Amino acid sequence: MTEASETASGAAGEEAGTARSDAGLGLRARVVEAALPHVPFDGWSDKTLAAAVREAGVDAGLSRIEFPRGGIDLLLAYHRDRDAALPGRLAAMELEGLRFRDKVALAIDTRLALVASEKDAVRRGVALCALPSHAADGARALWNTADTIWTALGDASDDFNWYSKRATLSAIYSSALLYWLGDDTPGATRTREFTRRRIDDLMRFEKAKARIAEHPMAAAMLRGPRRLLGRVRAPHGQAPSDLPGWQGE
Repeated sequence: MTEASETASGAAGEEAGTARSDAGLGLRARVVEAALPHVPFDGWSDKTLAAAVREAGVDAGLSRIEFPRGGIDLLLAYHRDRDAALPGRLAAMELEGLRFRDKVALAIDTRLALVASEKDAVRRGVALCALPSHAADGARALWNTADTIWTALGDASDDFNWYSKRATLSAIYSSALLYWLGDDTPGATRTREFTRRRIDDLMRFEKAKARIAEHPMAAAMLRGPRRLLGRVRAPHGQAPSDLPGWQGE
């Protein structure tokens, strides 16, 4: 086989893979939307998935490929779909001139607003991910939301900060989400206030941590750990894997 034919074959394979991925995304989106009316009654269950597959006109065999674990995979597809809508919403906003903490708070507000009319579905999802068997899935979903927010806001860190930023934002978002589920104020006003308090608490902690690190004795003690952490790199550019924050299909 010539080099030109190998290149053409590789390009064709990539195009076919992209087409399959796009088809899978479209199929999952159709099933997710068909599932939403059923979730308040039957939760993110296999029963809901079966009804959604039937109503969306999706082949049962394909649905087993796209949702191999049933209801939990349906929930995760829903969560990723709403995460994917966030960057476009943020791009349409005027964020220039805002402090970074205000951008993060606005991003959390916007992510919650995306599911404001689907609170029962979100509540059911939180309950499912609270089960020990799905706790890891819930943690990955929160991490994906945090990664989506940081990426949309232009985070360019490629060291240990890439992980620490997402870990702290995952904690803030999860607490805001739980608060929001019980908030019945117009426009989730109390949740917005709660989110900003949590972010302010984090900023005070970071400032205190920085002051401690400036102390000569603390700096000497932290020299070794900092050297080790300095070798940690973000997973950008690696092959699809189960690394936290990976959004590939």
